[in-house]
Amino acid sequence: MPEETGMALRRLPWLNIVLLLLTVASTIAAGYLYGAMGLFGLTLPPWVSGLLFASTLLLILGAHELGHYFVARLNGVEASLPYFIPVPLGIGTLGAFIRMRSDIPNRRTLFDVGLAGPLAGLALAVPLFIAGLLLAPIYRHPLLYGDGLLMRGLILLVEHVRGLPPDHHLQLHPVSFAAYISLFITAVNLLPAGQLDGGHVAYAALGRRSFIFAVVIVLSLAIVGLVTRRWNLLLWAGLITLFGLRHPPTADDESSLDGVRWLLAAAACFILLMLFAVNPLPLAG
Repeated sequence: MPEETGMALRRLPWLNIVLLLLTVASTIAAGYLYGAMGLFGLTLPPWVSGLLFASTLLLILGAHELGHYFVARLNGVEASLPYFIPVPLGIGTLGAFIRMRSDIPNRRTLFDVGLAGPLAGLALAVPLFIAGLLLAPIYRHPLLYGDGLLMRGLILLVEHVRGLPPDHHLQLHPVSFAAYISLFITAVNLLPAGQLDGGHVAYAALGRRSFIFAVVIVLSLAIVGLVTRRWNLLLWAGLITLFGLRHPPTADDESSLDGVRWLLAAAACFILLMLFAVNPLPLAG
């Protein structure tokens, strides 16, 4: 093997590649299992359901992380390629993340990097969710896609466009299900707390005062979770606390956001309200 080829192979991000391949396998397996269980109500073979589910989910998650990556690099911040996290349960993955290998220079850069991921993911998730709804089978019994306002609104819109008969409803499709999961993950990421994307945006906007928002968010999740017995809310509160409620400072914490970024911060809050679902799981009515 020529020396140049050997050096090129050693420079490849092998850990990123291996984790991506494992996540491809685990998400295909998850989609296959859902298809074999009849979750999607389609005549598609389970392996086709698995491929559709995995490709949709990983495409959106990849766009989200690459949004962070490219904006970080454009601002001179050293960042790793995405690390995907495979798991043999649930949807087959715990998502993905990138590592910042250098300090964030100021709060404006932190804002841009933090918000770029959710916006990039949304740019794919919303049209793919609509595409899945247009392909979804129709049955008489209703299916509730959780209680996210945007998702419910899009379902009603597509039902009207498709002209469903009375008492008929759209069901799950591998593409719409994967996109729905991605939209919900985006909502959780936009919570203004700790190391979440919303936490980056909140710190960029408010500085150290954003810690108050993090505490309020965690307490609200815990209280609502206990009162309504939505144990997923307690899980998120615990994970946010585990990874830290205080956001680390940037190299220049004296900088502040301009008017355009304040408008984008308000848009991020609106997106969070439209996407967040206390009861996120699609359930047959």
